Amino acid sequence: MPPFKYKAINDQGATVSGTIDAADPGEAQEKLVRQGLIPQQVSTSREVFGDLSGRINLFLARVRLTDLVIFTKQFRTLMKAGLPMGSLLDVLEEQTENLKLKRTAARMKKDIQEGGTLAEAFEKEPQIFSQLYCNMIRAGESSGRMVDVLDRLIYLMQHEHKVKSDIKSALRYPVIVVIALFAAFLFLLTFVIPQFVGIFEGAGIELPLPTRISLALYQWIVVYWPVSVGTVISLAAGLYIFLRTEKGQYVKDLVLLRIPVLGPVLLKAAMSRFASIFSILQASGVSVLNAMDVLTGTIGNKVISGEFQRIQAELRQGRGISGPLGQSRFFTPMVISMVATGEEAGNLDEMLSEVSIHYDDEVEYAVSRMSETLGPVLIAMLAGVVGFFALAIFLPMWDMVQTI
Repeated sequence: MPPFKYKAINDQGATVSGTIDAADPGEAQEKLVRQGLIPQQVSTSREVFGDLSGRINLFLARVRLTDLVIFTKQFRTLMKAGLPMGSLLDVLEEQTENLKLKRTAARMKKDIQEGGTLAEAFEKEPQIFSQLYCNMIRAGESSGRMVDVLDRLIYLMQHEHKVKSDIKSALRYPVIVVIALFAAFLFLLTFVIPQFVGIFEGAGIELPLPTRISLALYQWIVVYWPVSVGTVISLAAGLYIFLRTEKGQYVKDLVLLRIPVLGPVLLKAAMSRFASIFSILQASGVSVLNAMDVLTGTIGNKVISGEFQRIQAELRQGRGISGPLGQSRFFTPMVISMVATGEEAGNLDEMLSEVSIHYDDEVEYAVSRMSETLGPVLIAMLAGVVGFFALAIFLPMWDMVQTI
């Protein structure tokens, strides 16, 4: 059934608008009347998701973190204004520019009209709303503090967006430099070195070791390039498949945590994420066991997720949380001591909030320090590549000048 766009008056006298699925405009009006609305205008929707172009646009649309933040802010503002849920979702559907979020708002309204809860409506869109997001909505719905919970959720999403952006910005320059170095290496190896090698061999000069290595690499690329390309593609495909498995993700996260410069930054970011999420869940009335479930699915690191699963098993045996945390090799002494203090004093959420603020500063400092550390490393790599090819070219040239 195609969607129809409508404007109608609700039982409070306010004008509402949205879309409704019906076979024809008459059926659409009947559905509106059954919902307690007085139809004013019913017309064919301009955004017909059933047609080919609509499906293509919907398929290509992505829900970025910034889109989700704006959607949540709008949701919080409308909730604070006291709008009924049906009218609220109508406004969200009209205001949201992202096609997937627009379609999601329409589906959520339909689910709620059919008797579902708000949390259940969010949980039906797992590709858009994370486990953390849905649990926060459920906690706000059950406690009646939805606006406060949405405030905390918005803060958390904005904070995570900032941390990810900072880390990406710090790594962007090194990645570009490494790619440029690799391209320069291939260019010198395949176009420059062979020209000089021909001159040196014609002069009857014995080639030094750097030149012989360069020539051997060049010959390998020229003669065995199909094997080389096939090997690289096979390894890349195998690595991609392996990294999509549970074990592959675990190995990847473990390797990343052990990289000298990057590992400490990622660990501090994980501690900040753990403390901020756990603090918000505790303040929202979510139990510790349920919080462990949420953290397992949202921490973003399989190695630390495994620790949460172990902690959860010990919590079911009646143990506190600080003891199992202390047995982990990844949680820092500060996190463990602050959690233990919060458990004893009964203000765990406040202590975790302090930990989150501390590690926010630590991550910011570590990211800036990482950028400073990678600079000399990249310069050394550049000097090594340039020096290698300089030796490969100028050592035989020097021998040739001496011979002449």
